[in-house]
Amino acid sequence: MAGLFTKQAAVYAGARPAYPKDLFTKLAALTAHHRLAWDVGTGNGQAAIGVAEHYDSVLATDVSAEQIQLAVPHPKVRYLHTPDATPGEDLVATLGGEGSVDLITVAEAVHWFDLPAFYSVARRVLRRPGGVIAVWGYNYRISPVEDMMARFFNTTLPYWDPRARYCTEGYRDLPFPFDDIGLGREGEPASLDMEHEMSFEGLLGMLRSWSAVATAKQRGVDLLGERVVKELEEEWGGASLVRKVTFKAFLLAGTPRAGD
Repeated sequence: MAGLFTKQAAVYAGARPAYPKDLFTKLAALTAHHRLAWDVGTGNGQAAIGVAEHYDSVLATDVSAEQIQLAVPHPKVRYLHTPDATPGEDLVATLGGEGSVDLITVAEAVHWFDLPAFYSVARRVLRRPGGVIAVWGYNYRISPVEDMMARFFNTTLPYWDPRARYCTEGYRDLPFPFDDIGLGREGEPASLDMEHEMSFEGLLGMLRSWSAVATAKQRGVDLLGERVVKELEEEWGGASLVRKVTFKAFLLAGTPRAGD
């Protein structure tokens, strides 16, 4: 996973939308305690900083050292590089042992994980009762430019890692073996609208941060060549236009099942 985002870490950090504050308020209301949160696949720390408004401390981890280096500092957030090969036992110990975490968040990343291994650690470290895990994501479905985005997305299809399918399908088939707490459940993600003011340069930055676009470029294919950029610019409404867009995101949240 780390290699998919290493080269475009700086682009990624500046191109992704912020998550709505009320999401973190809702999640905080669902946990019995607010001592420790674990933000997994933190990237540039966008979610970790939102979580930190409601918890005493946040451990934010990522397999990409480059992403961690570009993460936004926050007094309540400790960033930690956790390479792909980090043993589960080490993660449990780093988090303070079993039953020590009140909230686990994964923003736009869980589809890249070794899910059985991650869920095993999550079940061990979540506080019982009262611990919550929430995963969410977004894809090319952005209103009101759905048609433009779908056409560009179709050009990227040969270059996606197979694991990205969970995200492109809106987490509808993502395994999520946790009890329902009213914010989406396995097979039925909750809808999450994320409003964002985006410039045309911001749009291009986001598209360049897609792992499929970077993979294509490594293979000698520029999916954002001059002709494509010109077409996108015309459909956007001009290079100087800033548009209010809505990312049609999706969310799954739950708590460990009894006996797991």
